[in-house]
Amino acid sequence: MNIAILLLNQGRGSGEVAREHVRHLIKLGHKVYFLYPGNNNEIEGAVNIDIKLHTGIMPVHEYLPAAGDKQKQVARMDHPEMMEYLLDYEAALRSIASDIDIFIAHHANLSCVAVNRIAAEFNKPYVVFVHGTGIEPRHEELWNDENWLMIEKSIIEAKGILVTTKYVRDKLVKPMIDLPDDKFLILPCGVDLEDFRPDNTAGIKEKYSLPDTYVICPGALTLSKGPQNVVAASSDYSDLALSVFIGAGELEDELKQKIGENGKFLGFVSSEDKAKLINAATLLVAAPEKKEHFGIIYAEALAGGTPCVAYEGGGVGSIVTSTEGILTIRSPRELGSKINYLLQNAGLRRQMAVSCRARAEKLYDYNELVTELVNWLKPMINK
Repeated sequence: MNIAILLLNQGRGSGEVAREHVRHLIKLGHKVYFLYPGNNNEIEGAVNIDIKLHTGIMPVHEYLPAAGDKQKQVARMDHPEMMEYLLDYEAALRSIASDIDIFIAHHANLSCVAVNRIAAEFNKPYVVFVHGTGIEPRHEELWNDENWLMIEKSIIEAKGILVTTKYVRDKLVKPMIDLPDDKFLILPCGVDLEDFRPDNTAGIKEKYSLPDTYVICPGALTLSKGPQNVVAASSDYSDLALSVFIGAGELEDELKQKIGENGKFLGFVSSEDKAKLINAATLLVAAPEKKEHFGIIYAEALAGGTPCVAYEGGGVGSIVTSTEGILTIRSPRELGSKINYLLQNAGLRRQMAVSCRARAEKLYDYNELVTELVNWLKPMINK
């Protein structure tokens, strides 16, 4: 197949999923066009296309830390503004459309509208990978109504809808657009089982001067990601383990002051170091304010054999079960209590670690997931 995969921008979580899909589709022998603004020949073997924007302001799903005035949230655009961006994405898609068998648009936003319009122009099929960050703003009364009607039409007319969890399908998509279940493919985010594995820890504790026992909290230091809840919880276990934060954000100074010597902030680290830090951690801890749609960090922890303690809700329960960790009510005190409990139960942690790795190998192997994706796409292609 010749497949076009379109992102709104380089992306973080959904962008990483798209990149892994591109790599594995190429390994399976498919030709892949990979499009987003700023793509500078990112993936070897793909046809990498840089979407040229009419402005220096990047459209984004959520505002990113330190991005300043060089970004604009698509859900807050008026109709004329979105239409100007739409022309940029359509021009890039139109240049390759005649060679495409099927399009994959990531996110319920202007990217799926662009694919809908070009697919109709060239009589090609397409699917939409609906991530929570694209459709969630409509639940919060964002999206200009004219823009939303275009997005809704694009989702309804798609051959199929990809989601990462039942939570995204049942709580985010279907209350807005009532589609039948058989139109959806629930395809979890995968994980690199080589980078994230229990024995891939060489030199990481020495590099960052870490103790043998520590809990890790990955993610941006912003209110929505909830590091403040982990800091609050740490008073219940700080005598047992250091709290290690990887990521940056506007809360960093405040959190450092509150946690003191019981926490360590590493900032942004390389992908290689992130994997080793998670693999070597005693526990992975997360307490986001908003419910996670999937939560790639939990799948990464499972692959690394690292049990999790996290807030329940959203799609997390589809990843972490009672044999791989503990999900708590959304309370820092309860979170801290459960972290303390697991830190004092080494035998239970060892059992969980074994279950973690087995679950990751069974459910989150990208080779298996992308093969499932291909088998789902093939019947949609016009003969």
